[in-house]
Amino acid sequence: QVQLVESGGGLVQTGGSLRLSCAASGRTFSTYTMGWFRQAPGKEREFVATISARGRNTNYADSVKGRFTISRDNARNTGYLQMNSLAPEDTAVYYCASRRSVLLARIPNEYDYWGQGTQVTVSP
Repeated sequence: QVQLVESGGGLVQTGGSLRLSCAASGRTFSTYTMGWFRQAPGKEREFVATISARGRNTNYADSVKGRFTISRDNARNTGYLQMNSLAPEDTAVYYCASRRSVLLARIPNEYDYWGQGTQVTVSP
């Protein structure tokens, strides 16, 4: 019912910045919590950040706190993840997700819809 498409990934040097976008279908996106997750080779998918339906409340993983900012523009059905001060440890495929709830969640299984992911590679 909700389709998500990530974009904005790429190759960046240590200390650089990227902004990921998540384009969503349908009006219901604006009523759903959204989140960002990432998965590096050989590791399980991990929580990055989440934002409430109206964008008033956010939560971040400790590993990205102070460096990443999650936001959304419901009028455009788009979510964002601004990533600053990138380090090689941030290299992963980044996924956006949406949850049929207004409440924040940090667990992948709590999300109902997923994008295909966008690769972020940070060189030393």
